[in-house]
Amino acid sequence: MPEAAVGPRTLTIVRQEDSLGAAGDLDFAIELLQKVKAGAAGPTLRLYRPVPTVAFGQRDTHLPGFDAAARACRGLGFEPLVRKAGGRAAAYHGGTLVIDHLEPHRDAIAGAKGRFAFFGELLAQALRTAGVDAAVGEIPGEYCPGEFSVHGQDPEFPQHQVKLIGTAQRVVAGGWLFSSVIVVENSAPIRSVLEASYSALGLDWDPATAGAVNDLVPHLDVDAIEAAVIETYGRYAQLDYAEFGTLRG
Repeated sequence: MPEAAVGPRTLTIVRQEDSLGAAGDLDFAIELLQKVKAGAAGPTLRLYRPVPTVAFGQRDTHLPGFDAAARACRGLGFEPLVRKAGGRAAAYHGGTLVIDHLEPHRDAIAGAKGRFAFFGELLAQALRTAGVDAAVGEIPGEYCPGEFSVHGQDPEFPQHQVKLIGTAQRVVAGGWLFSSVIVVENSAPIRSVLEASYSALGLDWDPATAGAVNDLVPHLDVDAIEAAVIETYGRYAQLDYAEFGTLRG
């Protein structure tokens, strides 16, 4: 794990057992950010498994094939949404783990890039703890490319690398939200919906870069990766736990 800014004294882990729906899950993260900013909630790590969703970036909506891409998503059982952040389309479902990490901060904008680097490496370390050969960095042809994506390497074919984690960040005056999606199980539907979406949008990418943790280490599942993430976060801050209902009041 990298050396970085000291974490909060206590980080509260909240497991959301049931999805609020594709749009509801994304909207709740923004609501929670406002609570953290206002001091109504403290540093929080929200963990949940989403319903099948394709989150398009704002740039995607300006392409002539966007409507066709959205129809393709629905035809494959994924709900198309447009997120407020940039980037390109990313897909997730119940075989993924979504992590929303929120903290109050007086000058959240100043540390934005460093946050990408630090938490990207923290999550790569969590995957390594679970036995995945993981590292931070964009791989050629990946979907929703990003400098701080986390990829994994196939132990039998080291030249084959797949994107496992995408990260995004939302910063407001007084706080930040760092969201990560770890693709753990059942990569085939994600690859299929991304192929259909990117084809409709007219965007080039390499479908071989779309994979899941258990494509590389078959015995791993979402529970195992969640445990590894929590263990690794335990070196960042003292951890506490709360029920999801405490966030909704």
